Amino acid sequence: MQTDELVIHSLDNQELLAYYQERGWCGRVGFGRHPAVLVIDLAKAWMEPQYKVGSDLGRVLDSVLKVLAAARQNDVPVFFTTMAYEPDMSDAGAVFNAKLRHLDEFVRGSDNVELHPALQRRAGEVLIVKQRPSAFFGTTLLSQLVARNVDTLIITGCSTSGCIRATAESSINENLHTVVPMEAVGDRSPSAHAANLFDINARYADVLPLHQVLAYLERLPSTAERARS
Repeated sequence: MQTDELVIHSLDNQELLAYYQERGWCGRVGFGRHPAVLVIDLAKAWMEPQYKVGSDLGRVLDSVLKVLAAARQNDVPVFFTTMAYEPDMSDAGAVFNAKLRHLDEFVRGSDNVELHPALQRRAGEVLIVKQRPSAFFGTTLLSQLVARNVDTLIITGCSTSGCIRATAESSINENLHTVVPMEAVGDRSPSAHAANLFDINARYADVLPLHQVLAYLERLPSTAERARS
């Protein structure tokens, strides 16, 4: 393989993908029987370009809404996250706050950290407030999944290079079938998005086209049948 081909770090680089597969990366975890959907950080501070970490995620939101519709139709548990801190950043941690100098836009109780209204969070859909990239770190997410007998986590939202990647790594560390619908995640940087989708697919999750994830959700057995299995 030519060295310049290796530099194009993207799922579109079929030669690089084959190179990884030949060496034991990019295995398939597939879907389990008891899924949950996780929507990460689709709130104002991330979705409006005038904010420090914001960008236009309209297409991502449209795809997430399709995932939510399929999940809700089949009684699949849905979880949301946002990221929030006290106004004085006293709960952020000095090192973390020094590294990420945009945390002042994530003030607890402000409009910036409220979920996008189009998501229309319903009763029973848990909102988790996190303070680190992984939705598992320092939260009750894992115990919530265990309580619902979840074996498959479908991760959506933003950002691909940060919270999506960190959460996917935590998810597979907990031995969950981890799936990322590629159209339902986004990043402010197209190159970071492409490179991290490749790495997530190689190391942590099955990165799949949206239509495959929707087909899985739509053909799920009934809630009663899933409870018996």
